[in-house]
Amino acid sequence: MSFISVAFLVFLPLVFLLYWALQRHLRCQNIALLTASYVFYAWWDWRFLFLILITSASSFASGLLMPKTIHKRWVLTACVLLNLGILGVFKYYGFFIDNLQAMLAPLGVALDVPTLHLILPVGISFYTFQSLSYAIDVYRGTLTPTRHIVDFFAYIAFFPQLVAGPIERATNLLPQISSPRTFRYDEAVEGLRRILWGFFKKMVVADNCALAVNTIWADYAGADAMTLVAGMLLFTFQIYGDFSGYSDIAIGTARLFGIRLMENFRLPYFSATMPEFWRRWHISLMTWFRDYLYIPLGGSREGTLRTIRNILIVFLLSGLWHGANWTFVVWGLYNACLLLLWRVVRLRSILLTFLLAAVGWVVFRSASMTEAVDYLSTLVSQLSTLHQGSIAHGKQALLWCLLLVVIEWLQRRKDHPLQLDALPVWVRWTAYYALILLIVFARGEEQTFIYFQF
Repeated sequence: MSFISVAFLVFLPLVFLLYWALQRHLRCQNIALLTASYVFYAWWDWRFLFLILITSASSFASGLLMPKTIHKRWVLTACVLLNLGILGVFKYYGFFIDNLQAMLAPLGVALDVPTLHLILPVGISFYTFQSLSYAIDVYRGTLTPTRHIVDFFAYIAFFPQLVAGPIERATNLLPQISSPRTFRYDEAVEGLRRILWGFFKKMVVADNCALAVNTIWADYAGADAMTLVAGMLLFTFQIYGDFSGYSDIAIGTARLFGIRLMENFRLPYFSATMPEFWRRWHISLMTWFRDYLYIPLGGSREGTLRTIRNILIVFLLSGLWHGANWTFVVWGLYNACLLLLWRVVRLRSILLTFLLAAVGWVVFRSASMTEAVDYLSTLVSQLSTLHQGSIAHGKQALLWCLLLVVIEWLQRRKDHPLQLDALPVWVRWTAYYALILLIVFARGEEQTFIYFQF
């Protein structure tokens, strides 16, 4: 079920009313929350529920077993291998088999391995990492394992952030689910504001950008430099509006249920350095890699060479986490190289950081490395004629991007741009109604959230 579907607009109020009708009965409330989360997920394909049940059960059982055995490392290893094995089969099996066959073919070796035509379960990378973080935290002793199976399964499947994050930690989300919650009007209002802003970013900014981006990418070989630049910039805002818009809706929806999720974006395009950009973009994923991979590898504490190694490993795996394609691997390595460069140069420039991120998004958006190289090389070869070109696609979308930038810059010191409590009531409601009108009358053609594929 998508946030921008009619089904969700019916589903959310019904769940909200049932949930708060049960606020004096925590166990019943959590059962209702878990049931609603499974209905939300099963809306795509009910068969995928078996995978999320296996993932949840393995981590829950591991958490109970580890304090009771001297072999807790083996328990954790089994849990990690099971969950990453499921992720690997569904997401990476075809990619690795295809590349292995391509490597062996020049040697005259024909690899006869069956091809699995598997549908990628929506959100599998997100809930797998969320499940693993719980098991690892219990192993480390930083988290006491829960004995309440409904609470734990609701933590893994909590529907606002189930399919595209934020990737929550049990240390934040699980205690909130296990504790009584009381309806607060101000929290609900704040949640609705956040949802409204997320709808604007997704439906007005991202979806309008998507139409132009798809048109430009379909014929980039014959496009002039101005059109190629427009395509690059429009996708840069498309992926931001799409993904951060989803996070806003998820965070706002959770607030309706009295639960606070972590922030996933903090105005990343206003970053002055690439390291700062990656502290502001997809925060839940990058902090996951920091805490469970980068720091255990030694972080930046064991000399320059090992620091370089650790950064390369983190961003290589971060790229691969996004998908089974060499474009994602190269995109990850590209960003790793930029981070390493910034450790030497230490230059601060919002514009330069934005442009370098935008170049990376061309690789991310491309279907293959051949397409990415062709797009960028065509753009570079025509830069001298940039002033002669004109924007044929996406003029209106660029205006919505500009509006987004202006609003976020003016409200950059707030948690989100619709925190307008200091303004008169009539100004606040004018802003709300203006956004609603834009969502209704200026929205683009509906597009699936980009990060559903991850």
